[in-house]
Amino acid sequence: MIIHAGDVSGGGSHVEVLSFLYWFARLPFKYKIFIAGNHDFLLERKMITESDFPDGVTYLKNSMVEIEDLRIYGSPYTPKFSNWAFMKKRGEDMRNVWTLIPRNVDILVTHGPPFMILDQTAHGAYIGCEGLLNRVKELKPKVHVLGHVHEGYGIKEEFGVNFINASVLNENYRLINEPIVIGI
Repeated sequence: MIIHAGDVSGGGSHVEVLSFLYWFARLPFKYKIFIAGNHDFLLERKMITESDFPDGVTYLKNSMVEIEDLRIYGSPYTPKFSNWAFMKKRGEDMRNVWTLIPRNVDILVTHGPPFMILDQTAHGAYIGCEGLLNRVKELKPKVHVLGHVHEGYGIKEEFGVNFINASVLNENYRLINEPIVIGI
């Protein structure tokens, strides 16, 4: 199984998103799951829909799929900053997104990180979501896959949850990080 935690495009163009989808579909994995990220305007605006996706590719947007007894839930939302895709205001708006995560989730995939978990920027700021942190502490999935904060790449175990910031790009958008492989 391969899981992509969002930002499948740089600027959200049709060519970028479709190129990603057809590349992703050809990867040698039985299951291919992805969520959108803040760069993926076309998915937010529904200018590319699931009917455009190749067979074998699963898109999660505040939804869950069960694969071989693993319940995988994905959400593209992050706290609002600037004018990007899939943004909500901190506080109640973000909490409303996180309350949608079901209690029985095994693998949680979000574009943004929880607060103070693999979310520190190059400038030293922690930009993760407090509401997401609270929900993850409550639900305790086996794994939480995330991205968004490129500088946060890596793995961290906290309160019984394995967190994976799988961003393969660094803060300068250079491909330097290896994909992270785990076993469940």
